[in-house]
Amino acid sequence: MRRNLLPVMALLLSTLFLFLGNGLHGLLLPVRGSAEGYSNEILGLLGTSWATGFVAGCLIAPKLVMRVGHVRAFSSFISLIAIIALLSGILVDQYWWVGLRAVTGFCIAGTSMIIESWLNERATNESRGTIFSFYISVTLIGVVGGQMLVGIVDPSTTILFMVCGILYCLATLPTTVSTAATPQPLTSVRLNLPRLYHNSPVSFVGILMIGIANGAYGTLAAVFGSRAGMAPNVIAIMLSVTIFVGAIIQFPAGKASDRIDRRFVLAALSALAALAAIVLIILQPHDPMTMIILVAVYGAAANALYPIAVAHANDFASADEFVQVSGGLLLLYGIGTIIGPTIGGPVMTLFGPHALFAVTAMAHVLLTGYAIYRTRLRAAIPADERENVPNMPVSASPMSTPESLSLDPRSAPLPEQDDSEIPEQPAGATS
Repeated sequence: MRRNLLPVMALLLSTLFLFLGNGLHGLLLPVRGSAEGYSNEILGLLGTSWATGFVAGCLIAPKLVMRVGHVRAFSSFISLIAIIALLSGILVDQYWWVGLRAVTGFCIAGTSMIIESWLNERATNESRGTIFSFYISVTLIGVVGGQMLVGIVDPSTTILFMVCGILYCLATLPTTVSTAATPQPLTSVRLNLPRLYHNSPVSFVGILMIGIANGAYGTLAAVFGSRAGMAPNVIAIMLSVTIFVGAIIQFPAGKASDRIDRRFVLAALSALAALAAIVLIILQPHDPMTMIILVAVYGAAANALYPIAVAHANDFASADEFVQVSGGLLLLYGIGTIIGPTIGGPVMTLFGPHALFAVTAMAHVLLTGYAIYRTRLRAAIPADERENVPNMPVSASPMSTPESLSLDPRSAPLPEQDDSEIPEQPAGATS
């Protein structure tokens, strides 16, 4: 393993610092904003703005990188993110924060795509799986570690904003001094909604619902915790536990979906996430331990859904369509993360902080019902006829970009082709 990772260690170190900053910045803003008395709608818009910028970055950033080069673009993106983090501590204003958050999302998409393409350039066929797994692990560790920093220092001061700026600046150093060769041009994935739906209706609807639920929870969980009277360190633990258990459950959930119809696994996990959310609404526990346990159950089920939905879509796609299908679904997930916080903020204002889980429960109930409904209309591909590829960890986070799919051993270079060149699906493929 060491032989595979040494050539990309500098890039992985940059990734760690970048996601430490992302985890801290993403949690600090809603916690501080809630303490400042910002409305749920405004705090929800922070997530909507970030997700909108991120999706735009996935579509536009490759063109910018091609014009100025990877190193210059990376340094420019990181510089902007660091400046915005510091400005957020100086300009404590809700409207400034919403606008700055969109720029942050755009730049994070650009930096993530550059790191992912650079890692892919240094990977070999033998090391690709190791590097991909390690990359996902580093991103998860970074986000969780950054979130835990919120509980160490009083978020009402400017210190944590300065720590964000320091972490982002540290992210530039390993990459800019690395001797790794400049990678090939970034992958540009076009979102073809009709084709995505035609390929797999369950994955199309499921990814959108998952994006809505995860976007609402990821943006507003800190607001919920603050409104429910939790201390900042408890909020950080709650969010970190959600990510941690979600990462652990992905492997057994993926194995189960390899053996039976993936739609039944999606329906079961969605139902469990909805049940945990409904219990949280009914009980409204004040004990931190009870809250963390219930949220852990929710996170385990909710965060295991995304990779299974992607795998189901790829069951019905050809091998050379992996990047196109998975990348399109990732951008569709981003659209869901724009919708989720936009709905969640007003709902929390009308019905109280626990109503956040009503939004996530509704999305998961819809996914459960639609997945079961589709099992009556389309037969599953037998397990022994699916592509025999190990289930790889996939980050169910909007901080993943389509470029990361090139690191997955299932990916293959896509030929340039127009929609007119794409062969027709067999009759009844979506029936």
